[in-house]
Amino acid sequence: MSNAKAFSKIMDSNSYQGGLQDDPLIAARERMLGPAYRLFYERPVHLVRGRGTLLYDADGKEYLDAYNNVASVGHANPHVVDAVTRQLSLLNTHTRYLHEGIVDYSARLLATFPDLGADDSYQVMYACTGSEVNDLALRVAQFYTGATGVIITNDAYHGNTAAVTAISPSIGGAAVVGPHVRTVSPDLGGVDAAIADLRACGLGVSALIVDTVFSSDGIYPDPSVLGPAVEAVRAAGGVFIADEVQPGFGRTGDAMWGFDRHGVVPDLVTMGKPMANGLPVAAMAARSSVLEEFARGIPYFNTFGGNPVSMAAAAAVLDVIEDEKLVANAAEVGGALRGALTRLGDGHPVVREVRGAGLYIGVEVDSAGTAKQMVNAMRERRVLISVCGADSNVLKIRPPLVFSMADVDRFCTEFEGVLHQL
Repeated sequence: MSNAKAFSKIMDSNSYQGGLQDDPLIAARERMLGPAYRLFYERPVHLVRGRGTLLYDADGKEYLDAYNNVASVGHANPHVVDAVTRQLSLLNTHTRYLHEGIVDYSARLLATFPDLGADDSYQVMYACTGSEVNDLALRVAQFYTGATGVIITNDAYHGNTAAVTAISPSIGGAAVVGPHVRTVSPDLGGVDAAIADLRACGLGVSALIVDTVFSSDGIYPDPSVLGPAVEAVRAAGGVFIADEVQPGFGRTGDAMWGFDRHGVVPDLVTMGKPMANGLPVAAMAARSSVLEEFARGIPYFNTFGGNPVSMAAAAAVLDVIEDEKLVANAAEVGGALRGALTRLGDGHPVVREVRGAGLYIGVEVDSAGTAKQMVNAMRERRVLISVCGADSNVLKIRPPLVFSMADVDRFCTEFEGVLHQL
């Protein structure tokens, strides 16, 4: 039996590969947690606090966070901290008791979704992680359609339960795409062939599920590709699941949800990471007509999903997004960052393309080796980014939504310095 770790594109393209065994914290972590966990960067960062777009390590050094969309409205956002503290001092329990928080938040959340007309509406179910709600969405889709076939993109990531690992080829290693799954490129040009193959195998078409900015595939923002694919899947009896765990909550700058950019109305929507600024909150919104049969047939309960503290945090995040106009900020600041990076990369031999939407930007470079070198060089300049893409050669830039023009200037100064280093 080999002692080597399996390589995962999504986990290992920017992971610590060993060599610092004399660091007592790294050694203790590896001893206690085992080999499945990963750390970022050739020299891992030991963070102890954060504020806004900044993070601080154990030596007091300041880092610009250009990667973390979990703390989407800024690290230690005071409005979120106050809301959580107040609710935690009053009550925290589960959804089998009445509390106003989950109803009030759900009304606000669902108001951001398309109007389905008089005969249908969206309803929402809560969990703790994106993996859980993607798992739940697959179950609802299968129940509704009576089919099991699922269509995903080639390098999708949708989570780490058994069901969603089977639709997450970017995990790699021993994780295997399920026999009921067909993959297509992020331009979705192979959807018709995938539908035909699923039918020929007797699986039928249950769902097309995509992250609406195709982030793990390498960040592809083209809004023209999704509509025809969704139409084809619905014509084959399937449903469309919009995975908004990464592009949702204003990230792309055009609207609250990534699917809005594509002009499509999903049957199911999943969301998670940025939902409560670091607290584990996730949700699945579904058309009531799609959800009804599953919901009447299978009682649902999640111990921590939708608890009062989580709802207070999630509501506070909506407050900040609205009050600070963070969707517009993502469009303006993200556009400025994308433009500046395009200018810096223009004519440089390693930069192939800068693409993205809002504050979700990919810089494609000539190789995985160059990408890894640049990510670690930025880390040494105390700017944090990561890597994605089928060939692990796309720099993944996904800062908190409170990123400012001053942050853009700092980022670009360091990025230009790294280009000169190469």
